[in-house]
Amino acid sequence: MPDPAAARKAPKPSGFEPTLPVAAPLPPANGSIFQPALGYAALYEGNRARRVGDPLTIRLVEGTTASKAVNSKSNKGGGASITPPTAGPLSFLNPNALNASSSSTFNGQGNAGQTSNLSTTVAVTIAEVRENGTALVRGEKQMLLSQGDEWVRFSGIVRLADIDIDNVILSTRIADAKMEYSGKGALQRASKQGWLGRFFNVISPF
Repeated sequence: MPDPAAARKAPKPSGFEPTLPVAAPLPPANGSIFQPALGYAALYEGNRARRVGDPLTIRLVEGTTASKAVNSKSNKGGGASITPPTAGPLSFLNPNALNASSSSTFNGQGNAGQTSNLSTTVAVTIAEVRENGTALVRGEKQMLLSQGDEWVRFSGIVRLADIDIDNVILSTRIADAKMEYSGKGALQRASKQGWLGRFFNVISPF
């Protein structure tokens, strides 16, 4: 009977597990020394990753810089004056008390900027090979530290011709790339705002 405590501590599947190669049935022995089914690679292909389950290295060289500035200003003014008659029942009104004016001024300014850089390597495996010479790759790197866990996850579509002789490809040449760099533990919790502070930020009208 499995231990309930061990079942609770078991990590949930992340969807980035390595893809194993498909085991093709071996053809019957025909007495020949040369057997292509046992790992034949053409001279122009070498040992480059090209089949399901083959590993390759993704070199992450991502850098993003964004900035935005908004500035708006408006002014509005108006006035009105009424001169009462000098004779009659309204002659007692003070002309200065009947003068009115209004003005409004608005000046708003906003600035936003963000800079991010990511430079590391992560090994992935080919999960699917397509007829147009591209392949779907995915994988992750997990690090167990003394103050928590960290992981790098990656998935995307690569062109097999872009893989170099060392089985390395730059992340800038990968389509539909999805990168995740995160973690959990004491340091990760310390960098986040507490739940009570987030609650007051939601209801605060200022």
